[in-house]
Amino acid sequence: MPRRLSSISPDWWDYTTLDADLVDAVARLTPRDVERLSRPGFRVEMHDTLEDFYLAEALEYVDAWRRSTADNPVGICGPIGPTEQLPLVARIVNALGLDVRSGHFWGMDEWFDAATGREVPATHPLSFERADRAMCFNRIDRRLRMPDAHLHFPKADTAPYRASWDAGVRCAVMQGGQGDVKHWAFNDPFPRKGRHRDAPPSPAEFRKLPTRVVKLHPLTVAQNARTSGGGNIAMVPTMAITVGPAETWKADAVSIWQAGNHDNPFGQRLTAYMISKRIVDTAVPMSVLADHPDVRFHYFRGGLGTCAVEMH
Repeated sequence: MPRRLSSISPDWWDYTTLDADLVDAVARLTPRDVERLSRPGFRVEMHDTLEDFYLAEALEYVDAWRRSTADNPVGICGPIGPTEQLPLVARIVNALGLDVRSGHFWGMDEWFDAATGREVPATHPLSFERADRAMCFNRIDRRLRMPDAHLHFPKADTAPYRASWDAGVRCAVMQGGQGDVKHWAFNDPFPRKGRHRDAPPSPAEFRKLPTRVVKLHPLTVAQNARTSGGGNIAMVPTMAITVGPAETWKADAVSIWQAGNHDNPFGQRLTAYMISKRIVDTAVPMSVLADHPDVRFHYFRGGLGTCAVEMH
């Protein structure tokens, strides 16, 4: 039987093409059920306050960089969304006088300007590099922070960024959020066309994807307008450069942080359930992480909400 068309855009794959029985099972999950989805290789952690949530996220940066030395450099790959942890990282480093000069950082993604064929400049109001620098790295004492060469931001020419993952620096953790379309970074579902018209890519095909330029699912464009642009969809680029699953599998661990601001109650439950039960379907890109050996989902308990029908 052919799979249903997306309820969001029939030209794309996404979670609305899943089997109805799976959708119903996920919608019934309580926060306590979500907490019990942990299994070997997949850990669910709940945080009772936002202060604890964002502090724990910031400490992942600090922990990675504390393990770094000039002979054995260590880094972290980090997101824009959430961003609240970034100023905390700088504050902790400065307060402890922590020398992080040997540490490294990989940005997860950046917007792509189709008109110029390049990444958006750091002067663009939505630039992820701009946000990382302004909210974190420019706030770290110059005597303590890593040189610019240790900051790896994806560009339209992806070769230097991809090479940095094989240059002898260990990525202790790839940190991320989860978007409405159930991606990490901008690993969105595929368009429903060509050889993927009747079925989304296989998990094996999806896992081979490297850092690349991608066209964004309409839901991703709308979400970024909602979370970062005050709802102004017209200002959000429709293409981006994203770290790929190929690089993700080079990270020791993958750490996903959900405070309830970026994805909804159903989405926050869906990916945890699929990873826990090893249900891998690339219409839900995050589910591919079921095959990674060390994945951690962090939730703000108060942001999990409910899937019950509520009219507003």
